Amino acid sequence: MWTRTRGITLAVVLILAAAVAMAAVRSTTRHGELDPRSADPHGSHAIAQLLADRGVSTRVVTTLDSARTAAGPDTTLLVAVPDLLTERQQIQLHQAIAASRGRTVLVAAGSWSVERLAPGVTADPVTSSRTTLAPQCPLLEAQRAGSADAGGIRYTTTRLDADSCYPSQRLATLLRLPAASGGGDTVVLGAPDILYNDRLDKQGNASLALQLLGSRPHLVWYLPSLSDTSAAPADDQKNFLDLLPSGWLWGALQLFIAAALAAFWRARRLGPLVRERLPVAIRASETAEGRARLYRRANARDRAATALRSVTRTRLAPLVGIPVTQAHTPEALLPALSAHLDGDGQALHSLLFGPPPGDDAALIALTDQLDALEREVRRP
Repeated sequence: MWTRTRGITLAVVLILAAAVAMAAVRSTTRHGELDPRSADPHGSHAIAQLLADRGVSTRVVTTLDSARTAAGPDTTLLVAVPDLLTERQQIQLHQAIAASRGRTVLVAAGSWSVERLAPGVTADPVTSSRTTLAPQCPLLEAQRAGSADAGGIRYTTTRLDADSCYPSQRLATLLRLPAASGGGDTVVLGAPDILYNDRLDKQGNASLALQLLGSRPHLVWYLPSLSDTSAAPADDQKNFLDLLPSGWLWGALQLFIAAALAAFWRARRLGPLVRERLPVAIRASETAEGRARLYRRANARDRAATALRSVTRTRLAPLVGIPVTQAHTPEALLPALSAHLDGDGQALHSLLFGPPPGDDAALIALTDQLDALEREVRRP
């Protein structure tokens, strides 16, 4: 069994080890990502500190209600991971953005969220492979900053009044959408690199980030949280299967089919019995000795005595004139033996149907007595 399963076991161990290593690496490198309170490489404490030096206050919120309440005309609302918001949260946030008349910055918004939070904008499925891009747009903030680490998700828009900046293969990675009624605007940023602590001093990242986030005296930094109760209605109860992504269900189905095919492949095929000739001839004495050694090793004196008595009764039955089918019935065998030998029926019953011997010496004595009884019956 170990020879057949060691390959599968080794593969499972390697997969689990790789998964644990990847999880550890990702948890280490992405700790506190886009959090203005974090000083890690992918945190954003540096930009928050620079904004504070210029009189811009930064407030971190983790719930949709707090973000909607804090949004206003003198506030810049930054949504760190818009794709984490549910459809219901995105609709409510868009309504608050439209009413606030302030600036909204969407960081790396994918197709799941950008079409609701910034109507008229579509995310391209192919992301930009370049990180340092030139502005190539009339937006004043981009022209002042110059080249920056933009890249990431690319966007297209149907709005003619939008500013399309930092293009990659003719698609913008930064969009500025003026509010339809005036007073506020929405900035869609394809990559969060300009906000990271370890990228802030590269290219024009700091200049671009300060201009985009420092246009109002207050900055509300919205980090969507899984503990936000606004993610789903209170009466929306889901079972365990509803919480699993569709990929896990398809994966489980594929594993089930693979297991069924493997079981069909390795299953034993049942069919008619076929006699096969043994590769070597084994003498009966060797078989008897081998079985005797097994009985002795297991101290199975009862089984050995039962086998000896059964064979003796089978051989004695035809000699005393009774059918073999009645050889193991004391009422039929013992009277015939007593008549043939003129012996004691009680002694014959103890010899042929008695209790098992208590030790090896008693077993040997029983064997000798059975041999003597058979010789006596065979004597003319």
